[in-house]
Amino acid sequence: MVDRTRAHVFVSGRVQGVYYRATTREEAEKQDVDGWVRNLDDGRVEAVFEGPSRAVESMVEWCRTGSPQADVSDVTVEYTEPEDEAGFRIRR
Repeated sequence: MVDRTRAHVFVSGRVQGVYYRATTREEAEKQDVDGWVRNLDDGRVEAVFEGPSRAVESMVEWCRTGSPQADVSDVTVEYTEPEDEAGFRIRR
């Protein structure tokens, strides 16, 4: 059985307009994690990471700092059943 987990993440702070989504995608691709990232109307960033538990946990930890220009104030995470995400994309 493949070790695969899914984390649904919400990131608060100064996280829009600071390349947060682009650097999240770059980091997810390095970690070989599937999923997506998008901006929310309330100023937060929402992301889903799916893949091996260790890689997903690495992405959740990465979100606590994010892109160099970001100022993250909070990260909330909910773990759910994997949904067979393939690839990593920026959603509009």
